[in-house]
Amino acid sequence: MCGGPSRRAKWSRTRHDDLVKIAITGASGLIGTAVRQSLETDGHQVLRLVRREPVDPNEVTWDPKGGYVDATGLAGTDAVVHLAGAGVGDRRWTASYKREIRDSRILGTRTLTKALVALDPRPSVLVSGSAIGYYGDTGDAAVDEDSPVGDGFLATVVAAWEASAAPASDAGIRVVHPRTGLVVAGHGGAWGRLWPLFRIGVGGKLGSGRQYWSFVSLRDEVRAIRSMIDDASMSGAYNVTAPNPATNAEITKAMSELLHRPAFAQVPSFVLKSVLGEMSQEVLGSARVLPKRLLEAGFTFDDPTIADALRAARPELIKD
Repeated sequence: MCGGPSRRAKWSRTRHDDLVKIAITGASGLIGTAVRQSLETDGHQVLRLVRREPVDPNEVTWDPKGGYVDATGLAGTDAVVHLAGAGVGDRRWTASYKREIRDSRILGTRTLTKALVALDPRPSVLVSGSAIGYYGDTGDAAVDEDSPVGDGFLATVVAAWEASAAPASDAGIRVVHPRTGLVVAGHGGAWGRLWPLFRIGVGGKLGSGRQYWSFVSLRDEVRAIRSMIDDASMSGAYNVTAPNPATNAEITKAMSELLHRPAFAQVPSFVLKSVLGEMSQEVLGSARVLPKRLLEAGFTFDDPTIADALRAARPELIKD
């Protein structure tokens, strides 16, 4: 399906007799949309789990918090990609929204895994979303999959999120957790907010700028998830981050140079804390995360540097 690990599940090729049925939660999100399009381009059948009545044959109803999945609709599913969850940066972290961030991930994962375990036959693999928030604020220290869980709200949530998929693993389903970094995309996600600022010349450092932002291009994110589906040897957690994490200041400089725009602005830490509240810890915190297990599995990044990732995201904006 994609360039990556060489050990493949027997159904990973794209000949007609090897096409498979894959279910996705969060299929309308940034990553989910890209994964769905990639799979459909290769001819696979993609089922989208939706929280309403289906309007086409490839939609399956589920209620993640209510504990319901239309199991009949999932019958015959070969693989599941679970990406649903409330956006971490969508709102200020009030007590109620922190509960939404947690419940949308943990309750949704519990609901989904319970349904998958009850299927006969069960899907071969569950790629269940995760994030580098698992490591907390790592400062300048580099961390990989062997590093312990960190401190803070997101670290606690991510650890519980991963643990919620344990029933699937216990039932013999191969479970893989992509611990995703900041996804560099042309539209949507964190970069959907950065591009407009830099295009008009008001982009700049956030806080000191010394904090590491471990990023991954959208196309490498999709390729990594496709590898997790394909490669029967992959299980457990994998950091999905480019092998060259960059500081906020380095990212600011790269965007300024590629877009030929100044980047003199700087948002002081106290302003971010005042505007964002507790969520400012994630913007100002440092996460220097390395994709050790992906590299050991033979995955090759198309976009290993921030400059590569930016060019891949918005090539039409790049001036010679």
